[in-house]
Amino acid sequence: MQKTVDQLHYWLIKVPEVFHVMTEVESTKRPAPKKWFKKEVIGHLCDAAIVHLERLLQIQYEASPYVVTTYDQVQWVALQGYQELPIEDILLLWTSLNKKIMYVLEHLAEETLALPCMINQQQRTLGWLIEEYIQHLEHHIHQQILMDECET
Repeated sequence: MQKTVDQLHYWLIKVPEVFHVMTEVESTKRPAPKKWFKKEVIGHLCDAAIVHLERLLQIQYEASPYVVTTYDQVQWVALQGYQELPIEDILLLWTSLNKKIMYVLEHLAEETLALPCMINQQQRTLGWLIEEYIQHLEHHIHQQILMDECET
């Protein structure tokens, strides 16, 4: 689990650094119709952190196996209005949420990583769900923040 916490900590430093050297035009440039611009991608990662934090907590006390529900990512980004918010506000939210996730991860008992969950009718574990979150985060950072392709 420490490796996962370390990865998350790295991105909590790196992502704000990237945005601090980016212009407002660069952060709000839509690469193509129906593609998110960089501010919206960070907004999506805020939404993912909100949902993931809830899952991390609920899987520890709800009936087993915990059933992972999905959410409409496009609607969440649109309804949260990330395109209109200052990037500093979005980064603060993203950083705060992920610091909270780090705290929860650091305090998980080792045996809880084996707790079962169902996602898309497949049985997984809490450990798998945590790794999936980090992979999702890194995918968006590499493909959409550090590069110019922001797909929804």
